[in-house]
Amino acid sequence: MTATEARPPHARPRTASRVAAVQALFQAEQREQSTETVMQEFIRHRLGDPPGAGGFAEGRVPEAEVTLFAGILRAAGKESAAIDREILDALPADWPLLRLDAVLRALLRAAVAELLAKDGPPARVVINEYLDVAHGFFSGDEPGLVNGVLNRIARRCRAAEFAAPR
Repeated sequence: MTATEARPPHARPRTASRVAAVQALFQAEQREQSTETVMQEFIRHRLGDPPGAGGFAEGRVPEAEVTLFAGILRAAGKESAAIDREILDALPADWPLLRLDAVLRALLRAAVAELLAKDGPPARVVINEYLDVAHGFFSGDEPGLVNGVLNRIARRCRAAEFAAPR
């Protein structure tokens, strides 16, 4: 999967960081590499836009913030079992995790890593950001699935954010 497969988030560094995190988690699963190994590769070769680089067209994620990207990858690697349990609990009982498209699994894992973070952004921000990312990768029903799964998880993990009036 390359960055050209997703619509680039112009001038949105945090969204670009999340796109890169999804790509890195996808790569880690496909190549059976650790998230730390893939993270270091991305930081060295795919994040930022050095002079002469081709940006998204060359598989780079030029706008990404390394700190956010690395935080998502580290959390996803460290909390992978808890993240997968949360996703499974939010899916219909007859949907095993491996039934999901590999990109969709990576996207949900990145999003849930942020939702489980104690000091992460507000749940609604996380959901909206990953919906934008989902729309960049998918044109079918997948964004609706992302919205439903993330809403279930967010309401369970961050109930206080949904109980208080906006």
